[in-house]
Amino acid sequence: RLGTSMSQSSNATHETLRQLHERLAVIDRAQRTMSGLSDQVSQLERIFADKQSRGAFGQARMEAIIRDGLPEGAFAFQPTLSTGVRPDCTIRLPNGAPVLCIDAKFPLEAFARIEAADTDAALKEAQQAARRDLIKHVDDVRKKYLVPGETQDLAFVFVPSESLFGQIHDRFPEVVQRAYRARVVILSPTLLQLAIQVVVTVIRDARIREEAHVIRAEVGHLMDDVDRMTERVMKLQQHFGQAQRDVEQIVISAEKVAKRGGRIEALDIEPDDQGPAAPVRAAGEA
Repeated sequence: RLGTSMSQSSNATHETLRQLHERLAVIDRAQRTMSGLSDQVSQLERIFADKQSRGAFGQARMEAIIRDGLPEGAFAFQPTLSTGVRPDCTIRLPNGAPVLCIDAKFPLEAFARIEAADTDAALKEAQQAARRDLIKHVDDVRKKYLVPGETQDLAFVFVPSESLFGQIHDRFPEVVQRAYRARVVILSPTLLQLAIQVVVTVIRDARIREEAHVIRAEVGHLMDDVDRMTERVMKLQQHFGQAQRDVEQIVISAEKVAKRGGRIEALDIEPDDQGPAAPVRAAGEA
């Protein structure tokens, strides 16, 4: 009995150690996953801490949305305007209309300080700085990207984050209204996609209008073909009518022939008992 008890205790110990080993393996994998996530967050923080890298991030996301929504040739990245200014993107509108400019260099420093603020004073200071930066950026976009005769009297400012876009509208609604009055529209990624869909519709409608004269000409040719086909059908119908009348006349003639043949067949001619009739002789024969 003692041996059996010790064996059972040993088996239970081994099972407990096995389960503990499995749990330690799970914890180790979770720790490696958390370490990887921490590295990614640190990398993202470094991106947003550096102004140039942050601008490249916004530019890359904006370019991905534009390329996904618009056909080739309908946009250009960082072209140069006649004033020497290089917007992050311009969208070419149909019928030679001025281009639409998009800015992707949204100022995020003050908004990052808002998130990092740990006191009311720091939060208030960060909000004031964010308001100043936002107003200055809107004014800069208005001055640089609204060129009479060359660009639309409307420009887009792209915000690469839906949450940041919500913060702007929640914390600074008066600045958003000021931007609208300045003909500068602040867009989140979702709103930029919707705006691109509107542009695609405008381009499609313009192409349809451009091809309207071709469509009208083709419809005219089609109507001419229909008229000629109708005329030929009428002539063919007349030919069929004449042929039908001819057939009816032939049937009438055939019936007359059949009736005459019947009457001839109905004649009862008696044969001559004296033999065959003597041949008729011509005058002067003996």
